[in-house]
Amino acid sequence: MSSVADFAAPNPVVENRSGLIGKGVDRYEGRLKVTGAAPYAYEVETPSPAAYGFVVGASIARGRIVAVDASAAEKAPGVHLVWTHLNAPAQAERGARANPRSQRPSNPALDSDEVRHFGQTVALVVADTFENARGAARLIRFDYAAEPAAVAFEASLGAARQPPGEEDVRVGDFEAAFEQASVKLDETYTSPLQNHVQMEPCATTAWWEGDKVVVHTSIQMVKGGQHALAETLMIPTANVRLFTRYIGGGFGGKGQSYDDLTLAALAARELGRPVKLAYTRQHMFQATIHRPATIQRVRLGATPDGRLTAFALDGYTHCARWAPFTEHFANFARPLYAAPNRLTGHRLVMLDLPGAGPMRAPGEASGMLSLECAMDELAEKLGLDPIELRVLNEPERDPETGRPFSTRQLVRCMREGAQRFGWERRNPRPGQVRDGRWLVGMGMAAAIRSDYLLPAKAGAHVGADGIVTLRQGMTDIGTGTYTILAQITAETLGVPLEQVRVEIGDSDLPPAPGSGGQFGASTAGSAALDAGMNLRKALARLAVEDPRSPVYGADPQAVDFHDGTVGIENRTESLAQLVARAAPEGVYAEGAITPPADRRDYSLHTYGAHFAEVGVDPATGEVRLRRMFGVFAAGRILNAKTAKSQITGGMIWGVGTALTEINEVDPRYGSFVHQDMGGYHVPAHADIVELDSMFLDEADDKANPMGVKGVGELGISGAGAAVANAVYNACGVRVRDYPLTPDKVLAGLA
Repeated sequence: MSSVADFAAPNPVVENRSGLIGKGVDRYEGRLKVTGAAPYAYEVETPSPAAYGFVVGASIARGRIVAVDASAAEKAPGVHLVWTHLNAPAQAERGARANPRSQRPSNPALDSDEVRHFGQTVALVVADTFENARGAARLIRFDYAAEPAAVAFEASLGAARQPPGEEDVRVGDFEAAFEQASVKLDETYTSPLQNHVQMEPCATTAWWEGDKVVVHTSIQMVKGGQHALAETLMIPTANVRLFTRYIGGGFGGKGQSYDDLTLAALAARELGRPVKLAYTRQHMFQATIHRPATIQRVRLGATPDGRLTAFALDGYTHCARWAPFTEHFANFARPLYAAPNRLTGHRLVMLDLPGAGPMRAPGEASGMLSLECAMDELAEKLGLDPIELRVLNEPERDPETGRPFSTRQLVRCMREGAQRFGWERRNPRPGQVRDGRWLVGMGMAAAIRSDYLLPAKAGAHVGADGIVTLRQGMTDIGTGTYTILAQITAETLGVPLEQVRVEIGDSDLPPAPGSGGQFGASTAGSAALDAGMNLRKALARLAVEDPRSPVYGADPQAVDFHDGTVGIENRTESLAQLVARAAPEGVYAEGAITPPADRRDYSLHTYGAHFAEVGVDPATGEVRLRRMFGVFAAGRILNAKTAKSQITGGMIWGVGTALTEINEVDPRYGSFVHQDMGGYHVPAHADIVELDSMFLDEADDKANPMGVKGVGELGISGAGAAVANAVYNACGVRVRDYPLTPDKVLAGLA
């Protein structure tokens, strides 16, 4: 499609004649998962008995390995190999790209005596059992020459610099406008380092078939993992077949490959047998990426009636010295509220920590914690309702680019949510409502998350049995990709859902970008729609050119597909009959989506509004969520059940962000204090009582041919700020240092 104008053309998903689109269909793979028939990467059955690997992490933050004693480990029962940097196989230099089309460069393991962070892989043991590998790993002894390491974020702000290739974004003269503003707010908010804590750890099962390696791994991007492994092992991309069919959570943390993939493949080649390698929970905390901490300064200037005249969000975040990454906590604010004078920007601190990287709604999840609380504080200064302040500053066009919004229902989200939540019962004076010992308050926050569309391909095949199979190198990280692809395919080909099969998570299939950035459904789904449409055309031609077909000689454009049949009006036959007779080998077609250039002429986002009610115990500072509700506008909803699961899951994560989730760095070692779920607290069922959500009717014909948008990251955006605002309304304590743990609330009450 060459223009967004082409997106407006009718298609089966938009027409939805079978009613499958939007229906709350059960998960395609749900029964397989709950019965244990869906093998995750570590559980895949191997062609011969597997050996088991275990990695050892460094115990210093920065320095060099000066001596290794692996003799005891090598003699331990059942051990097949012990590798350190001294004897690991040769790999490509870090960052190398022999193939210029590779999406990811080489990522070698055990390639140097240099230690760049605590927990970095410094040894691998492979044995006949997991227990023997783990036991032998504990016998390896390392001597280090430690070097001075920067591991404290706030203590290193003096070394902050502009992120590579970035500049502050300015519109108008912020400083002058802020100085002249009648009403001002200037506050700093901090968010902590956080971990992904996926249920399934990173894991790989690998074996070789001649000069080709087969890997089953847990990763969000199929091609990225395939390319990185090929570059690292210095073999052709075609010699790596990567499967990632079932993934137990990713949240951005599995958007890249780690040493489990590299080392499992290398060890399998060395031993001539399959190797399984999984990270422990401690490895997941120390040896994968995390969401970095932030320090955010919000400055708002307004007229006495509440119109913003000056708007700024800037501050600091951090990343690994060896892997630049910026948590763009200010970017979301650029299209959110109208103000003629604006400033947004970031400063980056390089630390000797594990890599920082994307975590559900990177940027928005951290940034909205500051701005949406600042808007609440400004509303109180102005004597305005927080919703009315936001409505007053609703922009007609993108305030920084001037582009028109493709759709924008933020105000309706707030109005609808307020009415359904009972916002009119909120007492604007903090600390005025009690329920027994609890102080009770309400808070709200807006939500925004940008919408993306990436290039993707898909293939669709129908066999002589009438079964339609959608094939795509896409992934499902628990979001419902299998299910929505089945719905799109069934609706496009006019067949019952039971007649559709979905094959994804295989590097041999037509490529898709994978799961992340809230682009999965719209990108993969649009390619699946195109593949289905091309298969329809091929089948229509097959029917009208077959003398035995009831529509022989007819116009192929008049051929219709419904209820598993193909034909025109009452001249129909089943899809299976047509294919079995005219093309018994089956019919296959591919499709693709490429974002048209003029899509960039619009400002595309998803929107929402969160409402929360909390109780605060004035004696202990404990905060309890009493109820929470969200209203969202995210394009056409493909599956009501999986979409709601995604959006409410994000809201629950937002509650954790507000109240419990934090990791600290031990300055002695550069290690994270919390290394498992015993210390890193995420919400449990008892923490989430009455939480619900709804979607507004919407179809965005500038987004993609289906009019859909993503929902996976919108739910967390702004959710934590709504909880924090509710805490303030309940007890009058404004905590700007997340999370709002009892000690901080109690200190404010005192």
